[in-house]
Amino acid sequence: MGDTGYGRIIRDGLWNNNQALVALLGLCPLLAVTNTAINGLGLGMATTLVLVCSNGTVSLIRNLVRPEIRLPVFVLVIASFVTTVELVMNAWFYELYKILGIFIPLIVTNCTIIGRAEAFASKNTLGRALVDGLSIGIGFTLVLVILGGMREFIGMGTLFSQAHLMFGEAARGLTLSLGEDFKGLLVAILPPGAFIGLGFLIAIKNLIDDRLKKAEAHKVAAPADSAAAGAA
Repeated sequence: MGDTGYGRIIRDGLWNNNQALVALLGLCPLLAVTNTAINGLGLGMATTLVLVCSNGTVSLIRNLVRPEIRLPVFVLVIASFVTTVELVMNAWFYELYKILGIFIPLIVTNCTIIGRAEAFASKNTLGRALVDGLSIGIGFTLVLVILGGMREFIGMGTLFSQAHLMFGEAARGLTLSLGEDFKGLLVAILPPGAFIGLGFLIAIKNLIDDRLKKAEAHKVAAPADSAAAGAA
């Protein structure tokens, strides 16, 4: 069980098994709503809340649900929490809710959520399931925000331009801008820009992983070389 300790679960969710960069799940909302950082943050937080709640519930009922009907039950659980999140956003974050539109109810079909319910939450205790849902959700949200920020900055020359939709009127001052004279790159905020941006993020992650593996291999090889030299 040490291999699935909390530290390992968190590392997998944030980096090693990031669902957007490794498993490539949830790409529909990832590519569709990330034209601004705030849009990405809003959808990411909603997805994270559903992940945590559904993982916890599935873990609690895992011994009560017959294997033959587990997937329909999991989908029903997820849909219930998505409906709750949708109603909350409609009530308190209405402008952001209108911008995200159909992608809020479509969280139900996000393969990341049903995948974690089936592959992890249904086989682990409540604590592990909650940590897994939170780490997977935060990892997914980080990708949404970074990709949205990249596209917004390159395409429109702004960053956090609609922060007031989430944090109130006082957050209007959080907006960073290169000025009205900035001529953005239109492709960045169009669908091709989403694919190109995600490709860059995946390439950067793979490059970092490759360097970390080489550094680890070098650390392992160094003591062996020293031991061989001492024996000689």
